Amino acid sequence: MLLLGLDDANANAAMSAAMASSCDVSAAAHLPAGVVRYFDGLHVAQAATAFRLEGFAPSVRHRKDALAALLQPFGPVEFVGEIHSRALWRGVRDAKPFWAGAPSGDWPLWRVSTEPARGGELAAMIAPDAQWFQDWAGGLIWIAMPPSGDAGGASIRRALAALGGHATLIRAPAALRAAVDVFEPQPAALAAVTKRVKESFDPKGVLNPGRMWAGV
Repeated sequence: MLLLGLDDANANAAMSAAMASSCDVSAAAHLPAGVVRYFDGLHVAQAATAFRLEGFAPSVRHRKDALAALLQPFGPVEFVGEIHSRALWRGVRDAKPFWAGAPSGDWPLWRVSTEPARGGELAAMIAPDAQWFQDWAGGLIWIAMPPSGDAGGASIRRALAALGGHATLIRAPAALRAAVDVFEPQPAALAAVTKRVKESFDPKGVLNPGRMWAGV
């Protein structure tokens, strides 16, 4: 099931409503206009907010009608058949807009988790020319940041400091990965515990020193 043309705030509201309903929605994703063309199974040029229903046919029919009625205030509802739906959700699972060969295929790629209802809010706080989409009803955001000296980490970390969540740098040149925090920086107390645990297993510091966090 699709809602087309929603802005980020309305898309998050629609996904939150769907996931809180009794319709047993198995997946929800928001695909902005800048990346929607990379998803197989869709033939639209505007933002698409997608919802997946699975199960026995009678149950799916009933829940589809109920979900359509629930989402009608957000805009016209469209439906995608099973074959196209499977292709669409494979692309969501595999973060297809950011494969090699896509315009942002060599940009630093981040995997960000945050409170689902605030996914669009977080996206609005990062670089305006970034490419991104939301999965997990807004709780998982894939973000390709324009090349820069810190892979866009500063803006992503600032947004997460305000909204909560964590980010992992999935793809970047080796030199850049060595220069920035790939994983979410730990609070001082937790970092100290992590360091002591690592030292107890690796007293000579030979096992991937600094690979996950600097100084560990």
